Amino acid sequence: MSRDSTERLRRFTSLAALANLVGALCRQRSASKMNTFFGAQELIFALVLKVGFAASLAALLVRFRSFRNLLFTEIRDSDQKVMLLLFLTPPLAIGVFLRLLGGYRFFDLTLEGSFLMGLIGGRIVGLLGGSLISLPAFGNHEWLSSPLAALIGLIAGMVRETMPEKEDIWHFGPFLFLSVPEWIWKLIRYGKGNWAMLPLFTCVAATVGEIELANLGGVPEKWLFSFRPSNWGYSLLVVMSSMMCVAMAIKIWNNTRIEMNLEQNQQLLLKARMDALTSQINPHFLFNTLNTVSSLIRFDPDMARGVVLKLSNILRRLLRKHETFVPLREELEFIDDYLDIEVIRFGRDKLQIFKEIDEETLETFVPSMLLQPMVENSIKHGLAPRLEGGQIHLRTRQSNGRLLIEIEDNGMGISPERLAAVYGGGIGISNVHERLRLLYGDQFKMDIRSQEGQGTQIHIEIPELATAEPFAGL
Repeated sequence: MSRDSTERLRRFTSLAALANLVGALCRQRSASKMNTFFGAQELIFALVLKVGFAASLAALLVRFRSFRNLLFTEIRDSDQKVMLLLFLTPPLAIGVFLRLLGGYRFFDLTLEGSFLMGLIGGRIVGLLGGSLISLPAFGNHEWLSSPLAALIGLIAGMVRETMPEKEDIWHFGPFLFLSVPEWIWKLIRYGKGNWAMLPLFTCVAATVGEIELANLGGVPEKWLFSFRPSNWGYSLLVVMSSMMCVAMAIKIWNNTRIEMNLEQNQQLLLKARMDALTSQINPHFLFNTLNTVSSLIRFDPDMARGVVLKLSNILRRLLRKHETFVPLREELEFIDDYLDIEVIRFGRDKLQIFKEIDEETLETFVPSMLLQPMVENSIKHGLAPRLEGGQIHLRTRQSNGRLLIEIEDNGMGISPERLAAVYGGGIGISNVHERLRLLYGDQFKMDIRSQEGQGTQIHIEIPELATAEPFAGL
């Protein structure tokens, strides 16, 4: 199954789960009116549903790639802040509508949503977001809803800007309150605080403030919707539910951020490994080439100059580490420079190169530095011990959307013992095999056939790429 199909399936599953939750909850509609005191069972049931709805909504939003990218970015520009508002305000405003139209109190996350938007997006996002999600309530003559929601969002944004390390915001979890005694002990004993406690205490203070404002004698009940607990015990449950709504959303989103961070680190690690493998070239080749140049200078300066130019081309190519894939044409040009130097070193009677290249394969993208390690291995271990008549055959062709590459020599061959462990040692064959595994997974084939005294044939089969864009992230 493709990644896009998996993503669509996950979104559908989340939507179906949320729909099932809404259907089940709607059947349990409260019989009491909107702004009356709650009974004990009704209050507890509504608070549990409220936390469940907040968690479901957070899990649904995080299924969208654009929203995940917004969470992963701590410093956001104006466009990203607008996108954050567009993601969060509609579902939260719909929750307010459901509370107004159907009396489903647990759908109203005005306080928690305003606080979340300020804590995640900053003062402007919190201020605007709180104002927008409370507009339906304001239109229902709940005159204190919009000013209070905007103020809570603004305060949460100020909390965000106050915290020196924005990463501490993501430590606000459902059970952070259990660490309060430890935090107090460290604060008194060592003078060491924990910035993650600031959002916790602010959320608690905002909820308590809303309850107290709703219970003021001079404030009409219709001006502000709020759970109105009858005693301090129920008030504690209301505070806990608001804290849990915010904490559950942050916990769910933070898990996604951690996964994205791990994925990014894996990509960086892969790129580092690819750069390290790509830049590996036998230092003896450089030493031998310089020795060849020093010898040629005495009797053939023009040839020595040509060798230096070819060596400079090779070194320039090695410095282009950012290129993971190159057209086969460039890879062959690099091999031509390398082999020209080797032919000069060994002599034309001892090393001959034969190429059978399909013209249609020249623009196909292949991993950078794919051929050089294998050609060097053929020369060093297969042909160098021969007195004369060494040959290397290089062939490329296309078949069923795949690129086939063959490198064959008539050298000394590989013993069965060494052939069995050929992928485990050295930096030639094992280098190529490891890079192909990292880039293509199980979509490549690499086969080595060898007989002692007769030579070695390396057969590589990789997916044909007309462009390197699918791997641009590497």
